[in-house]
Amino acid sequence: MRILVADDEPEMTMVLEALLKREHYSVDAVYNGQDALDYGLAKNYDGIILDIMMPKLDGLQVLRALRAKNIATPVLLLTAKSQIEDRVAGLDSGADDYLPKPFDNREFIARVRALTRRSGEYTPKILTAGNVTLDCATFELKCGSSCIRLGNKEFQILELLMRQTGRLISTEQFMAHVWGYDSEAEINVVWAYISYLRRKLEAVGGSVRITARRGQGYLLEERI
Repeated sequence: MRILVADDEPEMTMVLEALLKREHYSVDAVYNGQDALDYGLAKNYDGIILDIMMPKLDGLQVLRALRAKNIATPVLLLTAKSQIEDRVAGLDSGADDYLPKPFDNREFIARVRALTRRSGEYTPKILTAGNVTLDCATFELKCGSSCIRLGNKEFQILELLMRQTGRLISTEQFMAHVWGYDSEAEINVVWAYISYLRRKLEAVGGSVRITARRGQGYLLEERI
């Protein structure tokens, strides 16, 4: 899952980014409201974390602009303000949740988990395709008694494939979802990680494989 974090305090942003990446979220970080709006309009996020006090546009302005464009991505507001009036203003502007600073890191992660569950229909923590399962809590790929723990980007790629089994996902979609818009990674890095995953699916005896369609992308399907 991909999260957008917008906060003008670099140290806070680094902490939030580290917390989210430790939980295997992909993160894009921006430091002002205009960038937050531009990124948010890309509609490619499972959740948005917005600080209220930011330069160029404040968090409430960003939130209202996103909702005016019918962007329904769940939003968690972060701010040093804790008065009831500020909370009401944030929720009335379209926020899904509100967390005053300072906060406990565990509560922040718990709220992000709850936030991303609102981004669509309920999504199970154990994904299944063919005879293999992917545990989204432990990042383990399993088939019978065989088990392999996946790395961060391997997990994100396979999670995306398993949530859309049988559907083509383009290389560009993988780049945006896993590496982010500002990544300097070359596009052939996707092929490298697909190759790693193919070997791991074979190693556990999986009945599914990742198939490439030239010029279109990749999909997960049953072996013939």
